[in-house]
Amino acid sequence: MKNNFRSGFVSLIGRPNVGKSTLMNSLIGEKISIISNKPQTTRNKIQTILTTDTYQIIFIDTPGIHKPKSKLGDYMVKSAENSLNDIDLVLYLIEPYEKIKDSDKAILDRLENVKTPVFLIINKIDTVEKEELLKVIDAYRREYDFKEIIPISALKGQNKSLLMDTIEKYLPDGPKYFPDDMITDQPERQIVAEIIREKALYLLQEEIPHGIAVEITSMKERDGKNIMDIEATVYCEKSSHKGIIIGKQGSMLKRIGSDARRDIQRFLGSHINLQIWVKVKKDWRDSDFLLKNFGYDSRNI
Repeated sequence: MKNNFRSGFVSLIGRPNVGKSTLMNSLIGEKISIISNKPQTTRNKIQTILTTDTYQIIFIDTPGIHKPKSKLGDYMVKSAENSLNDIDLVLYLIEPYEKIKDSDKAILDRLENVKTPVFLIINKIDTVEKEELLKVIDAYRREYDFKEIIPISALKGQNKSLLMDTIEKYLPDGPKYFPDDMITDQPERQIVAEIIREKALYLLQEEIPHGIAVEITSMKERDGKNIMDIEATVYCEKSSHKGIIIGKQGSMLKRIGSDARRDIQRFLGSHINLQIWVKVKKDWRDSDFLLKNFGYDSRNI
């Protein structure tokens, strides 16, 4: 290890759908967190690792902080709030609106008790004029003493280098916590399940996505061949939803599978044979047993 090597844990927080997963994927250079235009896409706390010659950053992408309506919602909010403890830096993402939303005021209230340095990251600056951006900066500066305020576009990569350079300055001297070639602590099965869920989120109607979970029931490489056989089950809460997920003559399920297969092949670096089934599990979002079964275990928060 070189002298003056820096390392640290950096948490991304914010309301649902402000671009936390897009930013983290951009900073890492790999697609680890799933992305959709629907709120509360991220359910689990996801760690990704960026290692250079001079530093290692462990980014923690959290579920959006919101008012929970189920046990799954409770799990997501606790997961996000607990990520503020015992870390080195908080990146608080907002959208460039001058009027501070009630949900953002609630997050600012929570930050009052946080001793960790907090950066205000104003995302989606490509959607507003500079005069509007200055008003946003002024409004938030009056609410909280941010260590840094950095406007960015996670989607277009604007100010990405500035953000990375500024994060590095705040990192403490420290060791490499993970090997150089490791980019996430998520098991392959978890990422594969999330890729399938992302495609379902993108393709399905508004009321269905929050009621689905994906479980990888089998994942095996064929002997002597660069082919991975994957079996997955998509769970939904209602029989009527099952019909929509499958679609007419299986058309929707085929689209979900086809889109997912592309990303999974890119992620695993091998050919994929993907089989997906759909099952109904009524009210799974309020079942402690099923939440744990689908990977949302409160003991891991």
